[in-house]
Amino acid sequence: MRSWPAPDPATLPGGGTLPGRGRQVHLHDTASGGLVPTGRADGTGPVTLYVCGITPYDATHLGHANTYVAFDLLGRAWRDAGHDVTYVQNVTDVDDPLLERATATGVDWRDLAASQVELFRGDMQALSVVPPQQYLGVVEAVDLVAQSVRDLLDAGAAYRVPGAGGAPDGDVYFRVDADPGFGAVSGFDAATMRALSAERGGDPDRPGKHDPLDPLLWRVERPGEPSWDGGVLGRGRPGWHIECTAIALQHLGMPIDVQAGGSDLVFPHHEMGASHAHVLRPQDGSFARVYAHSGMVSLGGEKMSKSLGNLVLVSKLVAAGEDPATVRLAIVAHHWRSDWEWDDAVLTAARERFVRWSRAVALPSGPPAGELLDGVRERIADDLDAPGAVTLVDAWVEAQLTGGGADAGAPDLVRRTVSALLGVVLPA
Repeated sequence: MRSWPAPDPATLPGGGTLPGRGRQVHLHDTASGGLVPTGRADGTGPVTLYVCGITPYDATHLGHANTYVAFDLLGRAWRDAGHDVTYVQNVTDVDDPLLERATATGVDWRDLAASQVELFRGDMQALSVVPPQQYLGVVEAVDLVAQSVRDLLDAGAAYRVPGAGGAPDGDVYFRVDADPGFGAVSGFDAATMRALSAERGGDPDRPGKHDPLDPLLWRVERPGEPSWDGGVLGRGRPGWHIECTAIALQHLGMPIDVQAGGSDLVFPHHEMGASHAHVLRPQDGSFARVYAHSGMVSLGGEKMSKSLGNLVLVSKLVAAGEDPATVRLAIVAHHWRSDWEWDDAVLTAARERFVRWSRAVALPSGPPAGELLDGVRERIADDLDAPGAVTLVDAWVEAQLTGGGADAGAPDLVRRTVSALLGVVLPA
């Protein structure tokens, strides 16, 4: 599956603790609850990032955009520090919500997925998100996922469940007790896990399971549903969590430097995915060094979600004439881990800030901007503190618009700093 064109890179001069490079990024880790250094301190060597992708049954909303912009900040900071970044993202292009939406609208599920993935590509390009090197649909990876399920069965970490309520025999489930470290990602107690499992796609009350929390690995074929040959598994399709694990292990190995997604993926998705990996590759240690989770965006007091329909779509904002850079600026004005509310005031503030920043960098000279570059690098390296970086740019812009300066290179340096590290493209 193709991704989307990369934005034009903006190069930055020296500054910070290393000449010509940004600082080592420290990132909040959900599992430990603290800040964790990522990559080597000297900026050398590769770093790996896996961000869970969309289920393409509706267009990209601001909640999606918040997540992918957040981890785009991470990738930009890593590159500025000198790292070689390998980024993988999946598309859950066969799943219950997609099939249900296709049935409800009378559209073939493949056509629905293709149309929404295309919208997503356009939204990511508009928002100047650097694309992953590997952008994979689950449909492309079914054989890979099926092999992982077979491996878990062979290891005694999975089992088949008899049919119930009209379901056929043979659905394959993972034993959460096969991973001694199960629960370490979220830190949740059993009651919380069970409630979240029921809320987020699990089936804790299904008869025949060894543990209510055991997640589905392989759903055997049902009439009218897409299915693939799983070998000894029979015809069927993968469960959700094993898909990301299999793709990540194939293309990144373990440990991944950062496993990322929205905070609604902490449990069960990332917890289960980590346990799958620990059983499949017990010799390789932890699935990820850092588990990073972005905050939720709300509208009208409720988290934006496709199920509720309270969505602000990136594509509709852009189609209505909004500059995509303004939308991105509205996002990075909030800390990546915070929950926040989208409303007209947020967009108005972003528009006004974008206009002021654009006016400031359009002037022929300005106050020196070397300290600004250094400060933005410092803020982004400290748990992707984009709001702190925005405040520093605001201060330079205020000084520029009220007093100006004699440094002929400063406006262009500010423009490049904002573009390279915040991903906000100001007019040249």
